Amino acid sequence: QLQLVESGGGLVQPGGSLRLSCVASGFTLNYYAIGWFRQAPGKEREGVSRISGGGGRTNYADSVKGRFTVSRDNAKNTVYLQMNDLKPEDTAVYYCAAGPTAWGLSEDQYPYWGQGTQVTVSL
Repeated sequence: QLQLVESGGGLVQPGGSLRLSCVASGFTLNYYAIGWFRQAPGKEREGVSRISGGGGRTNYADSVKGRFTVSRDNAKNTVYLQMNDLKPEDTAVYYCAAGPTAWGLSEDQYPYWGQGTQVTVSL
C-alpha cells in the first residue's frame, strides 16, 4: 500500500527553523516528483515547493523562495523541506504529495497524499 507520512512539524518562534520529512512506503520514491503543500486555517491549500524524481529540478512559491529548501534522499525514500526564517504567515498544516508525472504545483498532478503535519509560528 502506497503511503506518505510527514513529520517534523511543531511550534517555533518567528525567525526560527524547522525541517519537515516525508517518508514513503509501498513504492519507490525516486520515480515520483514530490510536492509540498500547506493549508492555513480558513484558506485554500497552496503549493509550496516541488522536487523532481531525480532531485535535479525544484520549484518554489514566491512566498517561500530564499527561505525554504526542498531536498530528497532516495536511498532513504525520504524528502525534506528545510524551512528557515519562519514567519507567522507560514502557520499551516503541511502536506507532502507524490505524482509520477508532476511538473508543477497544481494539486491535480499529485494522486498520493500524506496526512499532514502542523507547523505553528508564534511567540
